[in-house]
Amino acid sequence: MGYVGNIEERLKAQELRRKGLSYGEIQKVIPVQKSTLSGWCRDIILTDVQMARLAKNKSIGANRGRLIGARRQQAKRLKQVQELLEEGRKEVGNLSTRDRFIAGICLYVAEGTKTDKACNFSNSDVRLIKFMAQWFREFCRVSELKLRGSIWIHEGLDVSKAIDFWSKIVKIPRTQFYKTYVAKNKIDSNKIRKNIHEYGVFSIRFSDAMVHRRMMGWIAGVFGSSSL
Repeated sequence: MGYVGNIEERLKAQELRRKGLSYGEIQKVIPVQKSTLSGWCRDIILTDVQMARLAKNKSIGANRGRLIGARRQQAKRLKQVQELLEEGRKEVGNLSTRDRFIAGICLYVAEGTKTDKACNFSNSDVRLIKFMAQWFREFCRVSELKLRGSIWIHEGLDVSKAIDFWSKIVKIPRTQFYKTYVAKNKIDSNKIRKNIHEYGVFSIRFSDAMVHRRMMGWIAGVFGSSSL
């Protein structure tokens, strides 16, 4: 059976890497393969001081040139990513009210519930949750008292911290959150989770049959009537 990665170990490995530890040093704390550590920490850029320390380490001294070359390639890749990000932002430009309206419909089709009465959007991406929270308020005109939050999170993570985090993001008080669902870690599974959601998957929801049916009409207006 192969090694089963988990959220806690990945977060710890990234924390140690940011402190400048080599993969060999991290392995003494977290017994995983170097290829696994490399995947977990590939976007972490070390400081000049940290690089110098690693280069002096006898265990990797012979690989000093490789380390420097890898760092240059990493910096080049991240620079390219940033340039493309800025270029994309310019191409999109400022969104009009209608742009935001249509974007919200598309997001809801992808991640929202279609069951009658229940309006529910779930995601782990903070940007999408913030957008849809505002979208519900602006276009669905949902009462603040109707808005609810719920979290799906893996065991071992800080539930209270996650509730505080999402409460601030969506501006919904903790008293309007449902009980958090804590998923047990599957220690017997061979699957290695690649995505870590420190604050879990968040759902923003409310119940309003009239709003939900109108929303289904918006979806039909954009994508046509359902074939189901």
